[in-house]
Amino acid sequence: MSIPEPTPTPAPEPAPPDRAAAAPRAGRYRWVAVLARTLLAVLLGATVGVLGTVAHRADWQGLPAGVVLALAITLSAAVLSRAWAGIGTLLACGAGWVVAVQALAVEGPGGDVLVPAQAVGLVWTYGGMALFLVAAFLPRSWFTER
Repeated sequence: MSIPEPTPTPAPEPAPPDRAAAAPRAGRYRWVAVLARTLLAVLLGATVGVLGTVAHRADWQGLPAGVVLALAITLSAAVLSRAWAGIGTLLACGAGWVVAVQALAVEGPGGDVLVPAQAVGLVWTYGGMALFLVAAFLPRSWFTER
């Protein structure tokens, strides 16, 4: 009579990390990261708004190259902020953009206006806001990892 071979018992799986202990520590500083992202998104929007406002009236061989480039960087900033952390940062970036553009659209002390009530100024202000709406309504699947 032969002795049967003992079947090896599987090694115990390692215990998962204690998420309950790590949660308070990680959650404690989460609001700091959210606040930092929001502030950086506002600064990004304001920077793009200032650069676009200054450059939107530039012409290149009779073509409105300034407004095209200004709207392109506006759409880039909107998509970047949406991809970075979602709708919240997109709204923060849009708020910074609107504040910068509207602050620079006011008549200055010498009577100068950076955003005149002409076609190019209207395309810049309303087109930029429309691009933030476009970025807000893009499919969520474009901004998630699979």
